[in-house]
Amino acid sequence: MGPWVGQWPEGAQWDAELLADGDARNVEDCYRYWTVEAIVADLDARRVSGPQLHIAIENWAHDLNIGSVVRTANAFNVAGVHIVGKRRWNRRGAMVTDRYLHIHHHEDATALANWATLPIIGIDNVPGSQPIEPYQFPANAILLLGQESTGLTPEAQAICDAILHITQRGSTRSLNAGAAGAIAMFAWAQQHLR
Repeated sequence: MGPWVGQWPEGAQWDAELLADGDARNVEDCYRYWTVEAIVADLDARRVSGPQLHIAIENWAHDLNIGSVVRTANAFNVAGVHIVGKRRWNRRGAMVTDRYLHIHHHEDATALANWATLPIIGIDNVPGSQPIEPYQFPANAILLLGQESTGLTPEAQAICDAILHITQRGSTRSLNAGAAGAIAMFAWAQQHLR
């Protein structure tokens, strides 16, 4: 969107620089020309008025999928994204959507479990996992995703209240972690964001 045409709107949410120069950000039209802080405040107000979903991702191998998961988490307006393991992660795939989310860091799965007051639902196709399709998600929950190649670590599996897998019909052993995260968030949203 180019520079604002006509008289500028009034209010603390408006960013004078964006109004003057234009807004090329990948945001919903209702947030055009708003400050980042105003967008986060509005999203926070919507987050607290309904079910609370958090996304946690194990980060041991600097997985490029983390950015994709963060971008999807933004699309579902999750209450928080939790990076478990290494603090640094590849933000490129997030397409700057992490600016509008609350990102938390936990040293390991135990630290996440100690922080959590919500049920932790693992997403992985490990022995004993349940199919995601009939599962009744808690309204308030943390979805925990593992690494692309190795899945959830044994430590992460141990802190989960349940571990779900996405039923597959083809020959591949597993889904891309970013795709699995998107499917899991959608499955939760189908039950709680109507």
